Amino acid sequence: MEDCLFCKIIAGEIPSSKVYEDDLCYAFYDISPLAPTHFLVVPKVHLASAADVTDETAPVVGHIYAVIARLARELGFAEGYRVVTNVGALAGQTVRHLHFHVLSGKELGSFN
Repeated sequence: MEDCLFCKIIAGEIPSSKVYEDDLCYAFYDISPLAPTHFLVVPKVHLASAADVTDETAPVVGHIYAVIARLARELGFAEGYRVVTNVGALAGQTVRHLHFHVLSGKELGSFN
């Protein structure tokens, strides 16, 4: 999608601090981190949000979760982290490209 910020980051048109990349996804550090470790993992295929995941694209989401688990082990925070994705403006989604926030390194609290 030509106007998508994350598509431009994936394409290298906008610089980012890459954490990981493979054929299906790209991970990069958040420019406004909410925790000592805060990066995003995005599929390379453009999906506006989790609401657009289909049976056909679901394997990409599974792959992303496997990548997140691997990065948590490799980067040393597997003992505790949060994965968040927002759907729509009401939930706080500001970029209309499916993305998963991975946060760790401090007490994140509960949603109670």
